[in-house]
Order: sequence, then C-alpha cells, then structure tokens
Amino acid sequence: MKQFLFIIMLCVTGMVYAQPNEKPFTVPEITSWEGVSGSTLLSGRIIVKSASLKPVAEALARDYTLLTGKPMTTASGKARTGDIVLTSKKLDTMPIEGYRIKIGDIISVEAPAQKGAFWATRTLLQMVESATAPLTLSRGEIVDIPQYRMRGFMLDVGRKYIPISYLRELVKVMAYYKMNTLQLHLNDNGFPKYYEGDWSKTQAAFRLECDTYPGLTARDGSYTKTEYIELQKLAEAYHVEIIPEIDAPAHSLAFTHYRPSLGSKEYGMDHFDLSNPEVYSFMDGLFKEYLSGKNPVFRGPRVNIGTDEYSNAKKEVVEQFRTFTDHYLALVESYGKQPMLWGALTHAKGETPVRHEGVLMNCWYNGFAQPDSMKQLGYQLVSIPDGQVYIVPAAGYYHDYLNCQQLYENWTPAIMGNKQFEEQDPQIEGGMFAVWNDHPGNGITVKDIHHRVIPAMQTIAVKCWTGKLTALSYADFDARRQLLSEAPGVNELGRLPKEELTLTQVTPNAPLDFQLSSFFPHPITDAGFDYRVSFDIDCAAEETGTVFTESPYATFYLSDPKTGHLGFSRDGYLNTFRYTLPSTGRVSMAIEGTNKETRLFVNGRHVETLGTRDVYSVVPNDKIDYKLDTPFMPTVYTSTARMKYVQTLFFPLQRAGKFKSTVTNLKVTKI
Repeated sequence: MKQFLFIIMLCVTGMVYAQPNEKPFTVPEITSWEGVSGSTLLSGRIIVKSASLKPVAEALARDYTLLTGKPMTTASGKARTGDIVLTSKKLDTMPIEGYRIKIGDIISVEAPAQKGAFWATRTLLQMVESATAPLTLSRGEIVDIPQYRMRGFMLDVGRKYIPISYLRELVKVMAYYKMNTLQLHLNDNGFPKYYEGDWSKTQAAFRLECDTYPGLTARDGSYTKTEYIELQKLAEAYHVEIIPEIDAPAHSLAFTHYRPSLGSKEYGMDHFDLSNPEVYSFMDGLFKEYLSGKNPVFRGPRVNIGTDEYSNAKKEVVEQFRTFTDHYLALVESYGKQPMLWGALTHAKGETPVRHEGVLMNCWYNGFAQPDSMKQLGYQLVSIPDGQVYIVPAAGYYHDYLNCQQLYENWTPAIMGNKQFEEQDPQIEGGMFAVWNDHPGNGITVKDIHHRVIPAMQTIAVKCWTGKLTALSYADFDARRQLLSEAPGVNELGRLPKEELTLTQVTPNAPLDFQLSSFFPHPITDAGFDYRVSFDIDCAAEETGTVFTESPYATFYLSDPKTGHLGFSRDGYLNTFRYTLPSTGRVSMAIEGTNKETRLFVNGRHVETLGTRDVYSVVPNDKIDYKLDTPFMPTVYTSTARMKYVQTLFFPLQRAGKFKSTVTNLKVTKI
C-alpha cells in the first residue's frame, strides 16, 4: 500500500522518470548508444560549422527530401531546437570513418573527417525512416566506429553486362549502408561446355572502351571511358571506392579472342600462354591506357590484377605464373596505385619471389591461398570466402541467395573458410561478398541480381561495420531491415505502396499516372516481386510487336515481336506465353510474378507458368545478352551440358505502349 501511494505521489508531483530510449535501428547497427528519454522534432535546418562539411549538408538535405517529401535547407547563425549541426572535430583516436551524434534540443554531429560526417547523415536518415513519430529522432548519444576499414561488394560485369545506370544506383545503395568498396570484375568468360566445347563460340567480354586495341571492347554492352570516370566521381561523392579489376592470366578469353596467339593450346584459350612475350606487351599496353597520364581512367587508389585459377600442373608454369603476378603488381605500383590480387600463391607455390609489401589480397578459397600463410608472408587480407559469401544466380552451386542468418550469427571478416583470426587483426582490411554471373545466357536479369544483392548487402554491412558488437537477434534484424529504403530516391527492388495502384483506363502511348493518397518515397517504374497485375481488355487486332507497358528495364507485349503471343522482354531476353489475344471480345487478364516464375491467368483461369527450364544455348558472342536489336530467345538442344534458364519479370509500370485495344481496370497489388 505504501509503495502504491508513493507512485501516486510521484505522478502528482511530476517526479516519475521515463525510461531511456532504446538503441535506434539502423543498418549497420551503431556500435555505441547512450539513450535518454524524449525525442526531438526536426526543424528542417542544417547548420554547417565547418566549411569542409558543406557537401555533406547538401547531400543530407537532398536525401531527406527524397525520403520524407519535406524540405531541408542549410542555414547560418545560432542553432535552434531541431536543427542539425555539422562540425569537423578531432575526437581522440577516432578513425576518419567514425563519428559522434548527440541528440538533444539540437542534433550535434561531430566527426574527424568528411567521410565520418557523411556516414553520420546516413544514420540520421535511417533513424528518420524508422521513427515511430514522423520526422523525429530519439534522444541520446551515438559513438559509431567501424570494426573493419573495407566493407565491400564484388560484381562480375564481365560475364553479364550490367548497365552503368544500375551501377550508379548501386553506389547510392552501398553508401546508405556504409559499404565503402565496389570491385568491378571487368573481363571474364563463360564455360566452353555450354558452347559445344568450342572456345571460339564461348562467351567472353571486356567491358571498357579501349583505344589501344580497337575491337577488344565487348559488343553486347560496355562502358565508355567518360561514363566510367563519371561513375567513379559519383562514387567519390558518396565515399565509395571503385576498384577496377582486369583479370589475367586465366579468365582471359576476351583477350585471346581478340589475339588468338596469346592463348594457351595446352591449358585452354582462357589461359594466356605465359611463355609468349607478347602477353606482357599486350597487358602492359592495356594497363597503360587506363593508368597513365595526369587524369587516368582508373581514378581510385587501388587496382586489382586478377591472377586466380591458373593451372599449376607444371613447376615451370607455376614459376611463369609467379613472374607474371609480380610483374603486374610492380606495374600497378609504378603508376602510384596500391595493387590488389586474388589469392593463388598456395596453389602456385614456387621459388620465384612475388612482392607482398603494400599488396592487398582477396582470400577467397584456402586451397588457392591459405590466409594464415599469406598473413605470415605480409599480405593485407580481404575476407571473401567462397563457400560463405559467393552468389552465383541460378547456377545450382555456391549460393543463389546468401545464407544471411548463418552469416549474421556466425561470420565476420576474421573468418576465412576454416581459418579464424582475432577480430580487428590489423592485417585484415575487411570483408566482401560477391556476385558471379557464371552462366551467360541464363535469363538472369539485373533486377534478379539486385533482389539477391540487397539482403546480402545489408547483412555484410552489419558484419563488417558492427562485427561482433551486434545486439539484435537475426529475426529482429531481418524483419526490420526490410522496412528501410534501399537508398533515398532508389527503388531498384520495385517496391509498391500498401495501397493498391489503380487506373480506370490505360491511355495508349502515355505515362501510367497512378494517383496515391499519401507520399510514397520510392519512384514507381516497375512492380517487384511478389506482385499481381490485372486488367480488362476489349481486344482489337494488334500488330506483331505491340507493347502494353514498358520501363527502362522491361517491356510487356500484347503481341510479341517473334510469335505474336503475349510475352515480355527484359535485358534482351524474350519470353512468351502460349497464348494469343483474340482480335475481338473482352478478356480479363492477370500476371503474377515471383523470384522463381511468372504466371498468366485469363478470365480467372491459370493458363501457364513460365518458370525455370533447362537450356543449352549457342549464340554469337555479340548476341549473348542485353539489349539486342531484337530480343534473344535461347536455342534449346538435347545435351548433357544444360544450364538453368530463368523467366522472371519485374512488371513494367512507367509507360503504356501504342495499342489499339481498350484497357480498363488496371490494378497492381502485392501478393
């Protein structure tokens, strides 16, 4: 009774103390939080105390508006309640990526460098997204310091062309989760077993514009030097480093297609013949084009020279490989860059010295490079263990999607295969995950890749920044991460609002203008997995190739260009249903899409499912994938060397095509 009366007295006198705020949810999880009670409503103003942080303020203002629809501006003078104040300030031994945020009447951001201040703004934006009350921040103090310097993603653009437009969006996504390194694998090739065992038919590509060797650049998709430079500049603004990789002396079929005399007759044309001195003059010329001059094409501090998976069948060949490796490490250094390579020196153990000082090694498979031995030799290590962090879409080996729970609960960059090191070992630079597009022609699109990347990106971000300091369970993390944006203004996942998108009538040859009842922060150009699109159509005779809807990513046809059937194309692949619209009468249609299949319903009846099927494709090298003059359909053969062909679709919702039929009651919903 006395205790009850005491509580009543505290309430009457205003002496009840509120509980301190819980740690805000962010990806990656912040490393230190001291909560107090209460919250602060943002004023929409930023006060910049240090001139070097003006770009950070501008980025914060832009992204805040993209996320909330509300304005945010920079201001001068004395800070007022709800203002964000940015200050550059040395903080004891805090590294350049660290920062401190104090959230009281004002929101004070302090960081020793621009990079740390930028990461602080990503935290604030995510806190706004996760807040229970709009535009508010929970009061407390954050001290956030990354556990590892490198937090990265390796993307194979050699076997599958990835448009520069996507790479620009990817940079923004990475920055939102404090991932600071994007390694682009610029050349590679498919496997000859899918091309009748013929190296000359096997897909191979080098993706950069090249003046030194005219005709070397891939014809099915490539990057000009200008747009590659602009990509790097964008990444620099977002504090993401682009590491270019030119892979040799294996994975070199693009180079031996161009100059067959460079190829090995003994080990296969994807191997250079390392006894041929022309190999060195060829590769020297290639690196010179991108590394020389006052304003080189490769702007960043690091360049990867490849060197994975070359034959070690003979001692003589091993020594040649080691000579090649050391030569290109030295060459990259001579241009003022830090050299990086894939670990292979256990596999290629020999006597020829290979430099190690200042060299960064991707440790991917311990049979090729034992990480403890490489550490003892003096290499800086990047943890990218294949069995844990390799995605190979639809291949049936490695991971189709990463096992994020296992990684979240058990992995940090200190673990490389069966080797475990001390956390924050100074010789471990950090960690990466990878997407390898091993099967060119398998129907996998950029959207399919991105759907696999996002959960992996968010998980690896936590394990590289927060490491073992995580407090959330995986179940909690997994549920809450999905509520965050990919990045401000980015919707590569094709997220849809909770409310159904509807159009009473679809106007041909015009944008699809969906009217929303409230602000939705994600641009809508496509419906991502899992969706249902339905509509009624009063049919008219349509010409072959008639488009229903389209976006930069995909086209849905009322009459496809090849057969006149209902179908869709994306990334150059054409997929058709065994259904043709009638020339008269009304039909009710629905299309459902998941990350496994695309389903067609007509008048409420399931007509067909386009799922994964076995194919064996042989096509010219410049017709393997992506935005051809006419969409590509794989040739199907009876063969033991089959690959999985995927027929998924993000449904295009940006613009209607020029059709004669009347389309009404268009509805788009999540399923």
